[in-house]
Amino acid sequence: MSDTAAIDYLLLADLLVILHALFVVFVVLGGLLVWRWHWLAWLHLPAILWAIILESFGLICPLTPLENHWRMLAGDAGVYETTFIQQYLLPLLYPAGLTAQIQWLLAAGVFLLNLLIYAGLYWYWRQQPRTSWQ
Repeated sequence: MSDTAAIDYLLLADLLVILHALFVVFVVLGGLLVWRWHWLAWLHLPAILWAIILESFGLICPLTPLENHWRMLAGDAGVYETTFIQQYLLPLLYPAGLTAQIQWLLAAGVFLLNLLIYAGLYWYWRQQPRTSWQ
């Protein structure tokens, strides 16, 4: 495989990690965006459910095997030992020592945080005249 193809696969894998991290941030804090753009609830609520199911049952996100596949196809790119993303972003998504109990706590934390955000949002909407909901 050429160095260019290997770098392309590494780039794809790194972009996928960024997308994955953005999804995690959206799951955790996306309810705050719903305060401004109400229609995002239709995306955010299923995203929360998906993340809670994955964490609660210890499942692997489908993005992870795809990322691993692209890294495997890249082989030794010969550019750096690790990229910035591999060094700093991957440990945030896949921390060392992640256990089933920690995953349950993460799922519960995501649920409770978003429950509070949506409860506050519901309370706020109830205080406003109906015309301001749109």
